[in-house]
Amino acid sequence: MSGTCALPGGADDRADGRNDDHDDDAPLPAALIAVRPTRLGATRAADEEFVAEEVPVALEYNGLSHAVMLATPLDLEDFALGFSLTEGLLASPADLLDVEVRARPNGIALQLRVTARCEALLKERRRSMAGRTGCGLCGTDNLDQVFRPPQRPVPPLPAALTANEALVAALSRAMRELAAAQPLQQRTGGIHAAAWCGVDGELRLVREDVGRHNALDKLIGAMARDGVDASQGFAAVTSRASFEMVQKAALAGMPMLAAVSAPTHLAIRTAQACGLRLAGFVRDARATLYA
Repeated sequence: MSGTCALPGGADDRADGRNDDHDDDAPLPAALIAVRPTRLGATRAADEEFVAEEVPVALEYNGLSHAVMLATPLDLEDFALGFSLTEGLLASPADLLDVEVRARPNGIALQLRVTARCEALLKERRRSMAGRTGCGLCGTDNLDQVFRPPQRPVPPLPAALTANEALVAALSRAMRELAAAQPLQQRTGGIHAAAWCGVDGELRLVREDVGRHNALDKLIGAMARDGVDASQGFAAVTSRASFEMVQKAALAGMPMLAAVSAPTHLAIRTAQACGLRLAGFVRDARATLYA
């Protein structure tokens, strides 16, 4: 799927972006939808504006339905791979043999073809699942499955970032560039982003989504597809740093997660336990290190 968003031509365009046949060749929904809202207290008529689309996305592994997430219909192949890796459904990108993105009447189906070993793991995890959730603990049915330490140690922070001045400079550059590298956010004001940054803070990859977890999963999937060395930089996100965001970053082998907003206590404890550097309130040339 293309990394550019499809913009409808006007307010009369179908909001679902599909035709009436709903077959496998139907177009996928657009990432942005044009609307004409009523502005209360305004002194002029409302202009046309864009809002972000939010679509149910079903992840199916070798025909087995595992989860339904709400996501922006963009970079879905990256999302499929990143979600599968950070949820522990794949041991490596090589376990994903193929992925097809299919439009459905009520959403999108991501049909993943995975190795037999991964299929067996999925069947084992589904035996006692009572339901699904759109949160970061999707597919988890007991407390023992919540905390999943990385299979490999979190790498150390690159030497270029060990000095406080260099770290602050890199974090500040990353957040400054990230604010200018979010086309969906600039059009809607309601989108999260996750970026992979070099040791100097330069943005290398950016992914956007209505969900902060989805944006990070898309980024991790894109990095895996491109063969990016996750130890040579850090991730920056436009959200708070929650437990599952920290866990996803650690499982992806990132040495640091930098968030524009606050962390939770569980996120701090998890980062400390696995050796991930965690920075919060990264803005205006300052940051707070929590782990």
